[in-house]
Amino acid sequence: MTITLNSNTLIAVIGAGSMGAGIAQLAAQSGHGVRLHDAQAGAAAAALLRIGADLDGAVKRGRLQGDERDAVLARITVAETLESIEGCGLVVEAIVERLDVKQGLFRSLENVLGPQAVLATNTSSISITAVAQGLQHPQRLIGWHFFNPATRMKLVEIIPGVETDPALVPAMHALSKAWGKTSVDAPNAPGFIVNRVARPYYAEGLRLLAERIAPAPAIDKLMTEAGGFALGPFELMDLIGLDVNLSVTESVFQATAHDSRYAPHVIQQELVRSGRFGRKSGQGFYAYGKDAAARAVHAVSPAAACPALRAPVKPGLLQPLLQRLKEGVSMSVDASLADETLALGDVHIALTDGRTAAERGAANGGAPLLLLDLARDYATTTHLGAAANPAGITHRPALAALLATANIALIALDDVAGLALMRTVCCLANEAADVMTWTGTTARDIDTAMVLGTAYPLGPLAWADALGAERVATVLANLQAHYGDMRYRRAPALSRARFNGTHFHG
Repeated sequence: MTITLNSNTLIAVIGAGSMGAGIAQLAAQSGHGVRLHDAQAGAAAAALLRIGADLDGAVKRGRLQGDERDAVLARITVAETLESIEGCGLVVEAIVERLDVKQGLFRSLENVLGPQAVLATNTSSISITAVAQGLQHPQRLIGWHFFNPATRMKLVEIIPGVETDPALVPAMHALSKAWGKTSVDAPNAPGFIVNRVARPYYAEGLRLLAERIAPAPAIDKLMTEAGGFALGPFELMDLIGLDVNLSVTESVFQATAHDSRYAPHVIQQELVRSGRFGRKSGQGFYAYGKDAAARAVHAVSPAAACPALRAPVKPGLLQPLLQRLKEGVSMSVDASLADETLALGDVHIALTDGRTAAERGAANGGAPLLLLDLARDYATTTHLGAAANPAGITHRPALAALLATANIALIALDDVAGLALMRTVCCLANEAADVMTWTGTTARDIDTAMVLGTAYPLGPLAWADALGAERVATVLANLQAHYGDMRYRRAPALSRARFNGTHFHG
């Protein structure tokens, strides 16, 4: 097929919800004439009003001139019927996430549009090949997945189906760039990149909550303050909508032949069944509204004093923490200490490796042991999580006193394997490596997608490189041994990097 996509291309957007309206506005702001259609009477007109209000806000903030606002709105026309989009060179579908409905729409569109018109679906998880099934010209359909809000989020995933014309891929990359977007090549696999790789962020959060490692606000606090994530898993699910997030999980679970790694969790299912969808319903993991109670996160109260600190010869990942602590405490080097292990008197403090404190302490006769969770940057973090074996529990205040000298608050965690941040990061890295293994997607595209699409502080594979594939694989192996669950199986690409001593990024 002949592919011509430029600023003169007339674009139709089908679906006038928040995503469709955002794509229509983005297209108009990029100079295209736009026809906006929705099957529900009045929905497209209402979306045009919302677009106008958003543009008015941009004018008030000085980001847009009044005449520019008028020009953008003038480019958007409400199309009352599908027949009204005749002559469009590109149609972007942003309707309900149901395969049968999408298939029906595109089959109808083929009766309206010329054979050279490009068909793009904004589906977040449905197979592009499946959507194109039954079309007269399946080669002209491609996945073009925007992120909400489409006018602000920089990422788009470009996903070809089996029948997609290869020439359409670079054309969509060029158009995405012209619209100010960063595009990545995503595989036509369950969840593509972002919705696939992000699954452990929610899944492990829910499992940690179920195992009562800490209350939801404490887990969220560690993810944001120690991990650098924009939102914790429970805040994020509430923002997305628990029903929407569950729907994506169920879609990926079904598409992966019910792989246990993607199994929906009963906590989320029960909240959705009760109508607690998150922010939009006023109640999810948290309550919303003017009368909602503040989210309390209780830190461990520091002891009046702490013993002198002993450090190992090889502090490893804890080196930045030691640099920070040495300004406020007495410290000496103890060659008898294991790598990445500190000591306060008779109490050892070690970085988690995926085993519980009980298991590691038992190997040393049950001596007091505290396990530290990961931090994205020990030099700047404001919070750290730690678990203890039975003999170590009473020593938490001493650790809190030590960390307080560096203005770090200690959050007590129950003795759950892998703790919170370390476990989550290793699972994210493993999922990214799995996508890389089975689809050939590049580390660059995966990490770019996760940073831009989910505002992660670091791409999962870049984080794996920083931690080392050996460590990530060890944590996962210990989690699998502890739970006996294949969800923690190591991706082949991770195992190769581990044994070859290589990195995911050059």
